[in-house]
Amino acid sequence: MYYKWRKKEAVNPALVEHISASINVNSFLSKILVQRNIEDYETAKSFFNPLKSELHDPFLMKDMDLAIDRIQEALNNGENILIYGDYDVDGTTSVSLVYTFLKTYTPNIDYYVPDRFKEGYGISVEGIAYAVENKVDLMIALDCGIRSVDITMLAKEKGIDMIICDHHLPGDTLPNAVAVLDPKRKDCEYPFKELSGCGIGFKLIQAFAQDKGLPFESIEDYLDLVVVSIASDLVDIRGENRVLAYYGLKKLNSAPRMGLQALIGEVPVGKSFTISDIVFSIGPKINAAGRIAHARNAVELLIANDFYEAEKLTDVLHKNNDERKETDSDITIEAIKQLDEDSSFAAKKSTVIYGDQWSKGVLGIVASRLVEQYYKPTVVFSQIEDQLTGSARSIKNFDIHTAIGQCGDLVEQFGGHMYAAGLTIKKENFNAFQERFETIAMKQLEKQELVPEVEYDIELPLDAITEKFVEILDRMEPFGPGNMMPVFRSNGFTRSTRARVLKEKHLKFTLVNEAGHYFDVIGFSLGDKMHIIESGKPFDICYSLEYNVFRGERKIQMKLKDIKFSNEE
Repeated sequence: MYYKWRKKEAVNPALVEHISASINVNSFLSKILVQRNIEDYETAKSFFNPLKSELHDPFLMKDMDLAIDRIQEALNNGENILIYGDYDVDGTTSVSLVYTFLKTYTPNIDYYVPDRFKEGYGISVEGIAYAVENKVDLMIALDCGIRSVDITMLAKEKGIDMIICDHHLPGDTLPNAVAVLDPKRKDCEYPFKELSGCGIGFKLIQAFAQDKGLPFESIEDYLDLVVVSIASDLVDIRGENRVLAYYGLKKLNSAPRMGLQALIGEVPVGKSFTISDIVFSIGPKINAAGRIAHARNAVELLIANDFYEAEKLTDVLHKNNDERKETDSDITIEAIKQLDEDSSFAAKKSTVIYGDQWSKGVLGIVASRLVEQYYKPTVVFSQIEDQLTGSARSIKNFDIHTAIGQCGDLVEQFGGHMYAAGLTIKKENFNAFQERFETIAMKQLEKQELVPEVEYDIELPLDAITEKFVEILDRMEPFGPGNMMPVFRSNGFTRSTRARVLKEKHLKFTLVNEAGHYFDVIGFSLGDKMHIIESGKPFDICYSLEYNVFRGERKIQMKLKDIKFSNEE
């Protein structure tokens, strides 16, 4: 893959100078802070030291008072409560959080997670049937339900009250539930709109605790679940999410709940888990339960009180994850082969593809892999009886949720975000959908937008990389959407040492600065760029800086984003 390199927009030099003087950091660091709209002492203080007091009053959320009143009524009357949630990480952490919390107040509580393969996304008819069979009076739906207008009406007809806690975009009509908690509903004035589904669940229990006069410390132990959801669902990590993630990481690294402790296993000395570790290590294992078997196993792990049971469930999730890796790899290879054999594909600006035997559980991962391979908005379908179920992933500047909406007459149901969505269509509509989606992509995307970018913050001389510099970068965690890990560009290298390719695909070499300090450089999946190192010609690199912990020793490491010959366009 060829990448364009693009420098972030220049910032006001006066602001850079001001923040440098205010918090005593060099101009390289202050430029990065100003790029993140941190322009004075107070915002810097809040950024580096998030406070729990910065969390918003949960009762600012529309319908929160109605939700708490109905839950309290259910508890007072000994009613049966069912916690219902989606099968992904956000859904299973949401269910685990609210179920565990309310279980301390009532024994009349159960939870339900739909089967991805049999029931699909959202509140299902089967879920309502389960609630009826178990004489449920109140159902609390988490990370789903905002578009479940008909299902909510069905529940009401069956005598079941519904509280919906969701963070997805509402449709034109809200479900007729007792309470609908979603900051994205148009009439909700809650100050922060980007909470995860589990974040909404946390605001629910925060409101409950607040209503009872309980201190914040009484719910703080649930923040390890919240940070796992924030990281895995890739929500904006500024504002309230930054506070929740900051304290969630503290909890995760000091005293995680038993299920997460079993899943994490033994942590190397000096290692602290970051958002990135959750995204690439913890999250996929939790997700694998619903992708390969049933997400109930993930919830059982996250609510476990017995460590032996937690270890057994962890083994199940590890096996699920291994099978998931093999399955998505096989399907990706099949998909690439199918696309490479399509003579018309190269000229297209979108990828829409299906396989009748592809596992529904890994379609999102396969779609992401195809975006990495071809960098086009992508929809991957699998056939389920006479319908095609799909997952969609997008590229920068293309709202895939809106694009699918423009194909509305061809779509049975859909939901999601700007960059990721799920949908179902009839099999006979595949060709029409493929053509319509391609027409939308053709109209909206210029040719240059189909070339991926490496966006870097600043150019940095190697001599600026010191322990203090990296320690301050480290304090900018948690990183994620809205506060990505800073990326640097350094230019004009003509020599390196110990250059080699690891496992036939990873590039590793060492650079040295003027002071004689050596920096290890690792470029994952960049082994095909080894010829640049070997050529002897000047080359430039884009990279991030991090600490690598090996056998208890912590060293600064440059994590390569891309490498190219100097002056190469």
